[in-house]
Amino acid sequence: MKPIHLLGAIPFLGILGGIFFANRVTPYVLGMPFILFWLVMWVVLISVTMAVIYRLDPANREELNS
Repeated sequence: MKPIHLLGAIPFLGILGGIFFANRVTPYVLGMPFILFWLVMWVVLISVTMAVIYRLDPANREELNS
């Protein structure tokens, strides 16, 4: 399996797998309950991860497209 595929699995595990561990309300982070902060944080991290995957994907390199 390519590292790009493993990198693409990280957001899936972060949101769906981590939600069971982050399921609490009491600590507030940036004025949000922890569970809401966890989800918002992963939405931002998914964007960063997809940008990294885009940059690493050999199909998106200029030398190959020409």
